[in-house]
Amino acid sequence: MKTFLKALVITSCIPFFMHSKAINAEAITVTHWASGMYGTPFAVAMDKGFFKDAGIDVTGFIASKGGGTTVRNAMASDIPYGEVALPAAIAAIKQGVPLTIVHGGVISLADLLYVTTPDSNLKDIMDLEGKAIGYSSPKSVTDMVSTIALNNRNITDSVERKSVGGVSSSITSVQEGAVAATYIIEPSFSANKEDLKVLFRTADEVTNVTQTVGVVRTDYLAEHPEVIKAIIEGRRKGVEFIRENPEEAGAILAKHYKLDTDVTTSAINQILDAPGNYWSLGGLDYEGMDEMLKGLVLVGAIEEGPFDWEEITDESLLPDDLKTSK
Repeated sequence: MKTFLKALVITSCIPFFMHSKAINAEAITVTHWASGMYGTPFAVAMDKGFFKDAGIDVTGFIASKGGGTTVRNAMASDIPYGEVALPAAIAAIKQGVPLTIVHGGVISLADLLYVTTPDSNLKDIMDLEGKAIGYSSPKSVTDMVSTIALNNRNITDSVERKSVGGVSSSITSVQEGAVAATYIIEPSFSANKEDLKVLFRTADEVTNVTQTVGVVRTDYLAEHPEVIKAIIEGRRKGVEFIRENPEEAGAILAKHYKLDTDVTTSAINQILDAPGNYWSLGGLDYEGMDEMLKGLVLVGAIEEGPFDWEEITDESLLPDDLKTSK
């Protein structure tokens, strides 16, 4: 398997030229499309014509609830590409799925907050001692993040952790007192912020963690590098536009996600105000990817052991300014 992957990654580096006109119209896969902030650059890139300018006509997005479902959807689609959760990509690779990581996606946790009720006397993470905090499900990112945050503060043993399910259930759990605080993601927080109080922002407690990456089926990458390069370029332009025009980006996202513009704009600004960058321009953050690996080992999602990024990443389609020396 190792030799097979390496051979295909090498062949993906062959020279190519962009088509003079856009590649046939297709939909591409984006994890948690229409519910998470990962899809924002894609919505902007399609709306502003950045994908077409790069040489591909993206007509829509294949949504999923995340995890392995997103990877399966991506690998089975006409363009077997997707921006997927890094843990799902790692799990698929460990199961022998021939895919290659080609760009960075979301490289911080700025969209993930822990909240309580407005009348709560909790003021910060340290006030959780002797109380309960909610996370989505065992071995999930919220399981990992809450564990790391509590560990960093040396209060893990004095805080009860409860699985509370999806975002809607999470909000209900804190409003009904099942937990003292729980997780929420954007744009759900911006849609419900009048009824909640931020206890702590994950990006302040757990820094430099890569959430998502762009992956492609390895054989397709070798045969159609121009398609993937066009996606990477269009997405990059989308990220640049968000940073420079958050208000217009909010309006675009509202249209695609069918949400109020005030909600999507608030979510974008909250993310842009957080430390560091949330949306990568496409470069791979290996330190952030390593941090995700460590967290997954911590919660028992994967076994501890060596994981060679060079075997399953290919930076050849990235612009030179986004490539790393590794």
